[in-house]
Amino acid sequence: MNEFQNKVAIVTGGTSGIGRAAAVAYAREGAKVVVAGRRTAEGEETVELVRVQGGEGIFVATDVSKAVQVKNLVERTMQKFGRLDFAFNNAAIEQEPTPFLEQDEATYDRVMDINVKGLWLSMKYEIPAMLKTGGGSIVNTSSGAGVVGMAGAEIYVASKHAVIGLTKSAALEFGKQGIRVNAILPGVVETDMFQRFVSEKPDLRAQMTAMHPIGRIGKPEEIAEAAIWLSSSKSSFVTGHSLMVDGGFTAQ
Repeated sequence: MNEFQNKVAIVTGGTSGIGRAAAVAYAREGAKVVVAGRRTAEGEETVELVRVQGGEGIFVATDVSKAVQVKNLVERTMQKFGRLDFAFNNAAIEQEPTPFLEQDEATYDRVMDINVKGLWLSMKYEIPAMLKTGGGSIVNTSSGAGVVGMAGAEIYVASKHAVIGLTKSAALEFGKQGIRVNAILPGVVETDMFQRFVSEKPDLRAQMTAMHPIGRIGKPEEIAEAAIWLSSSKSSFVTGHSLMVDGGFTAQ
């Protein structure tokens, strides 16, 4: 029997892109999937794709920056399925490239609330649920920007560095209790976020593609496969790790 059979996964940021691809991948492997995000129509579309895989899933509208909504997400998961085995904490927003001295407090608060506080809240409520059944695996989405600097995107870069710190620290605290916590660091991936980032800027798209030695940008499904591996027993001795899935971007 597939090891994901009868197991349950939460995917935040599951309404599109990497999150949607991951939800479909967990379903393909046999897990029941709880899709979380702010956009209901897109979230229900993801659930339908889960069902096309023969899987079972629900959508829970969630703003991960709000503790009450994250708590509700995990409670709904436990009420519906009775357990939580995997969490892919993927919800995040980008930062419009802006000279450092022109960046404002509102942008800082918005990016940090989703990318850092949201991930912290997600783990805060997911971990107790996992402990009820002996443990689980958490995968957090950081970024190649989590280990390098990027002029004009200082707030986003700081948020993705913070994801790595949260990941390592939680892995140390809960490792002996059966919970593994790892991070995926994607390079540039063909998502809605990327499209917004380079919209009407073909030169920027070409520049960002050229940053990857592999010669192209990534696909959401490639990041999803990394999440599946980190969730599975094939990575059973891996925790506190930052897995580069970046087409060689950070190898330069």
